[in-house]
Amino acid sequence: MYEAVHAHPDGQSTVERLTETAADYGFEGLVVRNHSSARAEYDAEKIADEAGIDVVCGVEVRADDPQQASGAVGNHRTDETIVALEGGTNALNRFAVENDKVDVLADPMAESGDVNHVLAKAAAENGVRFEFNLAGVLRTHGGRRVRTIQSLRKLGEIVDYYDAPYVVSADPSSHLELRAPRELLAVGEEIGFSREFVEEGLAEWGRLAERNRHVQSESFIEPGVERGRYEEEP
Repeated sequence: MYEAVHAHPDGQSTVERLTETAADYGFEGLVVRNHSSARAEYDAEKIADEAGIDVVCGVEVRADDPQQASGAVGNHRTDETIVALEGGTNALNRFAVENDKVDVLADPMAESGDVNHVLAKAAAENGVRFEFNLAGVLRTHGGRRVRTIQSLRKLGEIVDYYDAPYVVSADPSSHLELRAPRELLAVGEEIGFSREFVEEGLAEWGRLAERNRHVQSESFIEPGVERGRYEEEP
Protein backbone atom coordinates (compact mmCIF):
# COMPACT_ATOMS: atom_id res chain seq x y z
CA MET A 1 0.00 0.00 0.00
CA TYR A 2 1.12 3.53 -0.82
CA GLU A 3 0.39 7.02 0.53
CA ALA A 4 0.49 10.25 -1.47
CA VAL A 5 1.91 13.30 0.34
CA HIS A 6 2.71 16.99 0.09
CA ALA A 7 6.30 17.57 1.24
CA HIS A 8 8.20 20.75 2.08
CA PRO A 9 7.86 23.45 0.73
CA ASP A 10 4.28 22.43 -0.08
CA GLY A 11 3.99 20.85 3.37
CA GLN A 12 5.77 20.97 6.72
CA SER A 13 7.96 17.84 6.50
CA THR A 14 10.72 16.91 4.09
CA VAL A 15 10.47 14.00 1.69
CA GLU A 16 13.10 12.20 3.78
CA ARG A 17 11.12 12.60 7.02
CA LEU A 18 7.84 11.56 5.41
CA THR A 19 9.43 8.52 3.80
CA GLU A 20 11.05 7.43 7.07
CA THR A 21 7.73 7.63 8.90
CA ALA A 22 5.85 5.91 6.09
CA ALA A 23 8.34 3.04 6.17
CA ASP A 24 7.94 2.75 9.95
CA TYR A 25 4.16 2.59 9.52
CA GLY A 26 4.39 -0.25 7.02
CA PHE A 27 3.75 1.47 3.70
CA GLU A 28 5.38 -0.07 0.65
CA GLY A 29 5.73 3.25 -1.12
CA LEU A 30 5.22 7.00 -1.03
CA VAL A 31 4.06 9.30 -3.83
CA VAL A 32 5.36 12.88 -3.59
CA ARG A 33 2.63 14.98 -5.17
CA ASN A 34 3.56 18.57 -4.39
CA HIS A 35 1.65 21.25 -6.22
CA SER A 36 3.44 22.45 -9.33
CA SER A 37 4.12 25.83 -7.72
CA ALA A 38 5.93 24.33 -4.70
CA ARG A 39 8.14 21.51 -5.93
CA ALA A 40 10.44 19.63 -3.57
CA GLU A 41 14.09 18.90 -4.27
CA TYR A 42 15.06 15.32 -3.41
CA ASP A 43 16.86 12.24 -4.68
CA ALA A 44 14.10 9.64 -4.93
CA GLU A 45 16.40 6.67 -5.53
CA LYS A 46 18.69 7.52 -2.61
CA ILE A 47 15.81 8.08 -0.21
CA ALA A 48 14.12 4.88 -1.37
CA ASP A 49 17.29 2.87 -0.79
CA GLU A 50 17.75 4.29 2.69
CA ALA A 51 14.12 3.85 3.76
CA GLY A 52 13.51 0.54 2.04
CA ILE A 53 10.30 1.63 0.31
CA ASP A 54 9.42 2.96 -3.12
CA VAL A 55 9.49 6.76 -3.64
CA VAL A 56 7.42 7.96 -6.59
CA CYS A 57 7.89 11.36 -8.21
CA GLY A 58 4.58 13.06 -8.93
CA VAL A 59 2.89 16.41 -9.20
CA GLU A 60 -0.53 17.81 -8.37
CA VAL A 61 -1.54 20.47 -10.86
CA ARG A 62 -3.53 23.38 -9.49
CA ALA A 63 -5.26 25.47 -12.14
CA ASP A 64 -7.94 28.14 -12.37
CA ASP A 65 -9.64 26.69 -15.44
CA PRO A 66 -9.38 23.82 -17.96
CA GLN A 67 -7.28 25.84 -20.40
CA GLN A 68 -4.62 26.52 -17.77
CA ALA A 69 -4.86 22.92 -16.59
CA SER A 70 -4.31 21.58 -20.10
CA GLY A 71 -1.02 23.40 -20.52
CA ALA A 72 0.25 22.39 -17.09
CA VAL A 73 -0.69 18.72 -17.48
CA GLY A 74 1.04 18.59 -20.86
CA ASN A 75 4.19 20.17 -19.44
CA HIS A 76 4.46 17.67 -16.58
CA ARG A 77 3.32 14.48 -18.29
CA THR A 78 6.70 13.49 -19.73
CA ASP A 79 8.67 14.29 -16.56
CA GLU A 80 6.52 12.95 -13.72
CA THR A 81 5.56 9.37 -12.94
CA ILE A 82 2.15 10.39 -11.59
CA VAL A 83 0.22 13.47 -12.67
CA ALA A 84 -2.76 14.50 -10.56
CA LEU A 85 -5.07 17.44 -11.11
CA GLU A 86 -6.67 19.22 -8.17
CA GLY A 87 -10.41 19.21 -8.71
CA GLY A 88 -13.11 21.06 -6.84
CA THR A 89 -15.05 22.70 -9.67
CA ASN A 90 -17.31 21.00 -12.20
CA ALA A 91 -15.27 22.40 -15.10
CA LEU A 92 -11.95 21.06 -13.78
CA ASN A 93 -13.49 17.73 -12.78
CA ARG A 94 -14.86 17.27 -16.27
CA PHE A 95 -11.59 18.26 -17.91
CA ALA A 96 -9.68 15.77 -15.78
CA VAL A 97 -11.82 12.71 -16.45
CA GLU A 98 -11.84 13.39 -20.19
CA ASN A 99 -8.04 13.67 -20.38
CA ASP A 100 -6.09 10.42 -20.43
CA LYS A 101 -2.90 12.32 -19.56
CA VAL A 102 -4.31 12.83 -16.06
CA ASP A 103 -3.75 9.90 -13.70
CA VAL A 104 -5.71 11.11 -10.67
CA LEU A 105 -8.49 13.63 -10.13
CA ALA A 106 -7.54 14.83 -6.65
CA ASP A 107 -10.28 15.69 -4.14
CA PRO A 108 -13.07 16.01 -6.73
CA MET A 109 -15.77 16.72 -4.13
CA ALA A 110 -13.98 19.72 -2.58
CA GLU A 111 -15.38 23.23 -2.78
CA SER A 112 -18.16 23.30 -5.42
CA GLY A 113 -17.05 20.13 -7.20
CA ASP A 114 -19.33 17.20 -7.82
CA VAL A 115 -19.25 13.83 -9.60
CA ASN A 116 -22.10 12.32 -11.60
CA HIS A 117 -22.65 9.36 -13.92
CA VAL A 118 -21.30 11.23 -16.96
CA LEU A 119 -17.99 11.94 -15.24
CA ALA A 120 -17.77 8.41 -13.85
CA LYS A 121 -18.21 6.89 -17.31
CA ALA A 122 -15.57 9.21 -18.76
CA ALA A 123 -13.15 8.39 -15.94
CA ALA A 124 -13.62 4.66 -16.53
CA GLU A 125 -13.03 5.09 -20.28
CA ASN A 126 -9.90 7.22 -19.86
CA GLY A 127 -8.40 5.50 -16.83
CA VAL A 128 -8.56 8.58 -14.61
CA ARG A 129 -8.72 7.69 -10.93
CA PHE A 130 -10.99 9.52 -8.51
CA GLU A 131 -9.35 10.30 -5.20
CA PHE A 132 -11.10 9.41 -1.97
CA ASN A 133 -9.46 12.06 0.20
CA LEU A 134 -9.79 11.22 3.89
CA ALA A 135 -8.22 14.45 5.14
CA GLY A 136 -11.59 16.00 5.92
CA VAL A 137 -12.57 12.95 7.95
CA LEU A 138 -9.32 12.87 9.91
CA ARG A 139 -8.65 16.57 10.40
CA THR A 140 -11.96 18.45 10.52
CA HIS A 141 -14.91 18.44 12.92
CA GLY A 142 -18.60 19.17 13.13
CA GLY A 143 -20.58 20.07 10.03
CA ARG A 144 -17.59 20.12 7.74
CA ARG A 145 -16.67 16.57 8.67
CA VAL A 146 -20.26 15.42 8.18
CA ARG A 147 -20.38 16.99 4.69
CA THR A 148 -17.07 15.34 3.81
CA ILE A 149 -18.38 11.93 4.79
CA GLN A 150 -21.59 12.46 2.83
CA SER A 151 -19.59 13.48 -0.26
CA LEU A 152 -17.29 10.47 0.02
CA ARG A 153 -20.26 8.10 0.35
CA LYS A 154 -21.88 9.62 -2.74
CA LEU A 155 -18.62 9.27 -4.66
CA GLY A 156 -18.33 5.68 -3.46
CA GLU A 157 -21.78 4.78 -4.78
CA ILE A 158 -21.01 6.25 -8.21
CA VAL A 159 -17.56 4.67 -8.45
CA ASP A 160 -18.96 1.29 -7.44
CA TYR A 161 -21.88 1.43 -9.90
CA TYR A 162 -19.77 2.43 -12.90
CA ASP A 163 -16.66 0.49 -11.86
CA ALA A 164 -14.58 3.67 -12.14
CA PRO A 165 -10.93 3.57 -11.00
CA TYR A 166 -9.94 5.24 -7.74
CA VAL A 167 -7.22 5.85 -5.18
CA VAL A 168 -7.39 6.53 -1.44
CA SER A 169 -5.23 8.96 0.53
CA ALA A 170 -5.16 10.81 3.84
CA ASP A 171 -3.42 13.64 1.94
CA PRO A 172 -0.80 14.35 4.65
CA SER A 173 1.47 17.38 4.47
CA SER A 174 3.45 16.46 7.59
CA HIS A 175 4.87 13.24 9.01
CA LEU A 176 2.61 13.89 11.99
CA GLU A 177 -0.44 13.63 9.70
CA LEU A 178 0.58 10.25 8.31
CA ARG A 179 -1.62 7.38 9.45
CA ALA A 180 -0.68 3.71 9.26
CA PRO A 181 -2.54 1.57 6.71
CA ARG A 182 -4.42 -0.26 9.45
CA GLU A 183 -5.69 3.07 10.79
CA LEU A 184 -6.90 4.15 7.36
CA LEU A 185 -8.68 0.84 6.89
CA ALA A 186 -10.40 1.36 10.24
CA VAL A 187 -11.40 4.93 9.34
CA GLY A 188 -12.83 3.71 6.07
CA GLU A 189 -14.92 1.10 7.86
CA GLU A 190 -16.15 3.73 10.31
CA ILE A 191 -17.57 5.88 7.49
CA GLY A 192 -19.07 3.05 5.47
CA PHE A 193 -16.35 1.58 3.24
CA SER A 194 -15.07 -1.97 3.40
CA ARG A 195 -11.48 -2.68 4.36
CA GLU A 196 -10.98 -4.20 0.92
CA PHE A 197 -12.17 -1.01 -0.77
CA VAL A 198 -9.71 1.18 1.13
CA GLU A 199 -6.88 -1.32 0.73
CA GLU A 200 -7.41 -1.40 -3.05
CA GLY A 201 -7.39 2.40 -3.18
CA LEU A 202 -4.09 2.60 -1.29
CA ALA A 203 -2.53 -0.10 -3.45
CA GLU A 204 -3.65 1.56 -6.68
CA TRP A 205 -1.01 4.29 -6.31
CA GLY A 206 1.67 1.62 -6.58
CA ARG A 207 0.07 -0.12 -9.54
CA LEU A 208 -0.28 3.22 -11.29
CA ALA A 209 3.38 4.08 -10.68
CA GLU A 210 4.49 0.68 -12.00
CA ARG A 211 2.40 1.07 -15.16
CA ASN A 212 3.60 4.60 -15.88
CA ARG A 213 7.24 3.72 -15.32
CA HIS A 214 6.85 0.93 -17.85
CA VAL A 215 5.19 3.24 -20.37
CA GLN A 216 7.95 5.82 -19.90
CA SER A 217 10.72 3.24 -20.30
CA GLU A 218 12.85 3.13 -23.43
CA SER A 219 11.59 -0.33 -24.34
CA PHE A 220 7.94 0.72 -24.54
CA ILE A 221 6.64 1.74 -27.98
CA GLU A 222 2.88 1.25 -27.66
CA PRO A 223 0.57 -1.19 -25.86
CA GLY A 224 1.60 -4.67 -26.92
CA VAL A 225 4.73 -3.49 -28.72
CA GLU A 226 8.08 -3.16 -26.98
CA ARG A 227 11.57 -2.69 -28.31
CA GLY A 228 13.56 -5.89 -28.06
CA ARG A 229 10.64 -7.93 -26.80
CA TYR A 230 10.89 -10.59 -29.51
CA GLU A 231 14.66 -10.62 -29.89
CA GLU A 232 16.42 -13.76 -28.76
CA GLU A 233 19.56 -13.74 -26.71
CA PRO A 234 22.65 -14.70 -28.80
